[in-house]
Amino acid sequence: EDFDRLLEAVHARGMKLIMDLVINHTSDEHEWFRRAIKEPDSKYGDFYFFRDEPNNWTSFFSGSAWKYIEERDQYALHLFSSKQMDLNWDNPEVRSEIKDMVRWWLEKGIDGFRMDVINYISKRPGLPDGNPRIGELMGFYGVEHYFYGPRLHQYLRELKEEVFAPFNAFSVGETPGIGMEMSKLLTADYRNELDMIFSFDHLENPGKTRFDDYRYDLNYLKEYMIDWMENYGTASQMSLFYENHDNPRMVSKVDPDPKYRFVLAKLLAVMQLTLRGTPFIYQGQELGMINKDFKSIDQLRDVESINLYSELTNSMSEPEAFRKILAGSRDHSRTPMQWSGSDYAGFSDAEPWIGTDDDYKICNVEDQLKDEGSVLNFYRSLIRIRKAHPALVYGDIEITNKKVADLFTYYRRNEKQTLFIECNLSRNTIRRKGSVPSATRLISNYPDTDSRWLRPYEATVWRMV
Repeated sequence: EDFDRLLEAVHARGMKLIMDLVINHTSDEHEWFRRAIKEPDSKYGDFYFFRDEPNNWTSFFSGSAWKYIEERDQYALHLFSSKQMDLNWDNPEVRSEIKDMVRWWLEKGIDGFRMDVINYISKRPGLPDGNPRIGELMGFYGVEHYFYGPRLHQYLRELKEEVFAPFNAFSVGETPGIGMEMSKLLTADYRNELDMIFSFDHLENPGKTRFDDYRYDLNYLKEYMIDWMENYGTASQMSLFYENHDNPRMVSKVDPDPKYRFVLAKLLAVMQLTLRGTPFIYQGQELGMINKDFKSIDQLRDVESINLYSELTNSMSEPEAFRKILAGSRDHSRTPMQWSGSDYAGFSDAEPWIGTDDDYKICNVEDQLKDEGSVLNFYRSLIRIRKAHPALVYGDIEITNKKVADLFTYYRRNEKQTLFIECNLSRNTIRRKGSVPSATRLISNYPDTDSRWLRPYEATVWRMV
């Protein structure tokens, strides 16, 4: 009933609602899995992957990807938590059941789905051992046998043609490990598979992982965006995002100095809402929320972080292990949305499942709505500008000063409008290339413009006359 009211209220405002769709795996408490254990000879017995002996695949949440099931005297596959059991998509009855479930939600009026690790649904037949060298390099064994499985395109086309297309439903796939060329095969409009994908290659600098404690260099983001802006093509639409429920806060990764917090948050907003693609804004990002000041492992809830901490303490001290966990824990983005300065950040009258620190007292929706210069009102202004200038949504992009470090400048154009965006990607003051544009300044994260210099993390959107 709560959900029905939500859906009705969203549609009444002319908005769309998409849901998370998790169909690579189910809970081990799901009826299908329970029956697969109790009734191995029933149709459910082949809904999951059971083997007499495990292969060498490892879980993304540490350890083997296989869990021993005593009732069947066999092992069951789980690429993620041991409570998340992978479905056997090669079984047509599994696909049929999933399609029926998805139709039920679409008939209810849902407008589309974000599809969880959707590129993992097809596994190589026989589930062969992962190559040891690849496993060592990647940190996960067996990934080459399912990250882009042999029947992935077939299964996605089935979903599109039989379920999504009749409802004109939107789809965006979470697709770890998928580069640009594979993304084109998944999203090109003429292939009838997915509308968009989330590629994660830009979330860490080359050679770094989420649990490395380092400062993210925005020059890599510039390089990455130039490549995708110029080479992704017009048959596919790119997703633009920095944060989600699985990653720390981007402001903290780039520069944790509180002096730059809000101007940096606004810089990130300018790029996200003016590059070519569809922006996805994660809760709290529009406030400039930052990583949380967790004090001990007991305060964390993320299964991956807790398991990794336990693993790390075998080879390093507990303080060292905790510092590594803090660099990449998902829980930084899972603390309560900071609605107000009241108890529990105004998120709930009861204690939330995971706590927060005192940041909500200085960064919350209630206060930012009243402050014209807040990050929240900056986002609102940027969105209005985007809606008023179709060139930012549908226009071409021309990137300039490509080889100039710390400077990211580009034009967005259509037949009626030209906009120029200039960004300083560093905390250094850098010399402006050329003079101030002969243009109208639509928005900036500084109150004025210096004719010769771009200040730390300065970002401005100009409308050319």
